[in-house]
Amino acid sequence: MIPKEVLKKVKQIEIRTRSVVNSAVSGAYSSAFKGNGMEFAEVREYQPGDDIRSIDWNVTAKMGSPYTKKFEEERELTVMLVVDASSSGEFGSRKEMKGEIMATISSLLAFTAVTNNDRVGLLIFTSKIEKFIPPTKGKTHVLRVIRELLYFKPEEKGTDLGLALEYLNKILTRRAVVFLISDFESGSFETPIKLLNRKHDSVAITVLDEREKELPDVGFIELEDAETGESILIDTGNSMFRKTFKKEAAKQSGALHKLFRRLDMDYVEILIKDNYDETINPLIEFFKKRAAKIRM
Repeated sequence: MIPKEVLKKVKQIEIRTRSVVNSAVSGAYSSAFKGNGMEFAEVREYQPGDDIRSIDWNVTAKMGSPYTKKFEEERELTVMLVVDASSSGEFGSRKEMKGEIMATISSLLAFTAVTNNDRVGLLIFTSKIEKFIPPTKGKTHVLRVIRELLYFKPEEKGTDLGLALEYLNKILTRRAVVFLISDFESGSFETPIKLLNRKHDSVAITVLDEREKELPDVGFIELEDAETGESILIDTGNSMFRKTFKKEAAKQSGALHKLFRRLDMDYVEILIKDNYDETINPLIEFFKKRAAKIRM
């Protein structure tokens, strides 16, 4: 039995994301991601300017006049949401934790996909594969995916993105659009992500809290690593420490950017804001820019 508060949260997310999908995302998403080829649609009478190579000679012989085959883009996609459920998602200095924002972004992507009649699957991981839901169509299925994202209680606290990617590379036999939603605070994953990006249309979405980039001057604070349980007392009043922290955070972010550029892989950085629209704006801008690039 799913608690009422979870069902209420699912409904809130549905309302919140559906308005964004209908107003800003759906069209750009449809243009940004193409299908896997062309499929036969119908046969119609030949018209001047049609490619003679598409003439259906069997129908032409029967009808006594030229008929041509019409093809349409195979639009239907398989969309996989690969979501990090490690304990680092329990951090947040704003209204919502990183994990909550990851669930909301996943919901936005799921609703966008189902609006475009695409199949949606879900892989939740920590230091192991926690949950896999095969790709399927329909709003009922998408609501189930969102319930899992909100209600699921992982067994492990750590992160092993490489393991999740290796698993995905084994089970995905058909080309898919893969959204990797994580803070990417994991061990080595370059080899499996390179393979994934070669076989699939992959998009990395990293979710960060501003306090992971820069610390305010608030004196002594105790920080605990949610994944290991280790804690440390730091003095944020020390300007040198804050500068070192900021520099190291920028270095890690730069290394991640460099990796995705080297792999020629799409990458979106989400910095959590108090305003939901501001938080997801980088994702909407990504869809628009990618759609414009494809149309060129």
